[in-house]
Amino acid sequence: MPARRVERKRDENVPAEVRETTPSPGRLVVLGIETSCDETAASVVVRDEQGGGRILSNVVRSQLAEHRPYGGVVPEIAARAHVECLDGLVKTALAEAGLGLGDLSGIAATAGPGLNGGLVVGLVTGKALALASGRPFLAINHLEAHALTVGLTDGIAPPYLMLLVSGGHTQTLLVEDVGRYRRLGTTIDDAIGEAFDKTAKLLGLGYPGGPEVEKAARDGDPNRFPLPRPMIGRPEPHFSLAGLKTAVRQRAEAAAPLTDRDVSDLCAAFEAAVCDIVADRVGRAMDMAEGAFGPDRPRRLTVAGGVAANRKIGAALARLAAERGFALSVPPPALCTDNGAMIAWAGAERLARGWVDGLDFAARPRWPLDPTAPAAIGAGVKA
Repeated sequence: MPARRVERKRDENVPAEVRETTPSPGRLVVLGIETSCDETAASVVVRDEQGGGRILSNVVRSQLAEHRPYGGVVPEIAARAHVECLDGLVKTALAEAGLGLGDLSGIAATAGPGLNGGLVVGLVTGKALALASGRPFLAINHLEAHALTVGLTDGIAPPYLMLLVSGGHTQTLLVEDVGRYRRLGTTIDDAIGEAFDKTAKLLGLGYPGGPEVEKAARDGDPNRFPLPRPMIGRPEPHFSLAGLKTAVRQRAEAAAPLTDRDVSDLCAAFEAAVCDIVADRVGRAMDMAEGAFGPDRPRRLTVAGGVAANRKIGAALARLAAERGFALSVPPPALCTDNGAMIAWAGAERLARGWVDGLDFAARPRWPLDPTAPAAIGAGVKA
């Protein structure tokens, strides 16, 4: 069947470049490539005839060692590292799956949002493999891949409410269906993961900051240093972390020179404040999403992103879900952070619906899942 242009619907995440082909309800095997930030990843995933998923391989190469001296991700270093190792990772992923390019149903690569240099590396590689093998190419929104991961890990189908918390993104999304997402809340300044990293740097801890702050907070007193809870009680479910981060700096400056006990107490206070903010903001998103769940559909909350690994935040969300009658689903930590399996799975879900992309698809460093969502007042350029 010849490819034909799809008219983009207002509530559908089908870009203008997408071509529609005959849906593929049968078994699909997809290679996924992820290079949006500082992890280089490749994975092969199978989607069976019933819509279930299985990971055949999932190879991730971290760049923490390269970026640690700078206390954050350096885009030029990240792009160069992707170039140096991506071909080898793809070869390893195929070898571990016991497959060749000819065995694939499609090839998916992250097209955005993310760092432009890294996105270009992954896209060019994915397109070249698709062209050489004659397989369909799928340009994947990184946020959509996070949003759909619970379908791969837990067999959960939409609708469900999702909290995305990572170094670059903090959002609540109503996942109505594959390709249909309604953003309920977002950060108007820093992402939660970014706030953890900056707090760690301020207090002289290592990078990445999330695990370091969590480790230091274990023996700390969360009540010693009073910290604000920005946006709590507001009717719209947006987040704000900049004021909290500033308050930590002010408390640290007032207590300087800091002892190990001071650092532990500040980390505990910061973590407790974030937990309160997350519970309040997600609770408000639950209120807004209530009408999306019919009488025969369970109310579900899913969580994705590296910050989902924080135990205190996870416990706060578990309490909230239990209080509000939501089933909580969190993928394994390795599939919450950036990985190729989520890209391959999103590609398989789209390919099953007959959605493929042209080789002219360009990188999109800014690519919101819900382009119709109004900008949050005070929001920056977070996608």
